[in-house]
Amino acid sequence: MSRAFVNEDVDVVEELPDRRISTHPNDVTQQGLMHLEAMLDSAREAHAAALAAPDRAAMAQAARDLRYWSARRASARVIPDPTDTTEVRFGSTISIRRADGRVQTFRIVGEDEADPARGTISHASPLARSLMGKCVGDVAKVGTSEVEVRAIR
Repeated sequence: MSRAFVNEDVDVVEELPDRRISTHPNDVTQQGLMHLEAMLDSAREAHAAALAAPDRAAMAQAARDLRYWSARRASARVIPDPTDTTEVRFGSTISIRRADGRVQTFRIVGEDEADPARGTISHASPLARSLMGKCVGDVAKVGTSEVEVRAIR
């Protein structure tokens, strides 16, 4: 190959594909809205820093994150905390008992604020969807197993 067709000085970085945006409604708690706003602010700062630096890979990453968090903030719909604890709703804190006897407690929140390790799950998760509308004592099928609603707060 001729050296005339090689340009080693050009750092080519293609635009990154957009992060997937869920097709589920972007319901969030008040805390979730604050999380979205913090992530958007962080993305704006990272984008500004990337523009100031000659790092094209950082620019592509920052631009992608900024597009994602801008879209998520724009589509966010704050759902007030439930006042009725007779049935499972968005924002409810639920204790369940699994078939193996384990009792777990978690809160149903928006997709971007969900963190199972910290006791929150997405309203779009199979577990949350199977529990919506259930009352204390009700059993819900989750995959091949069942869970019983023990408490709703």
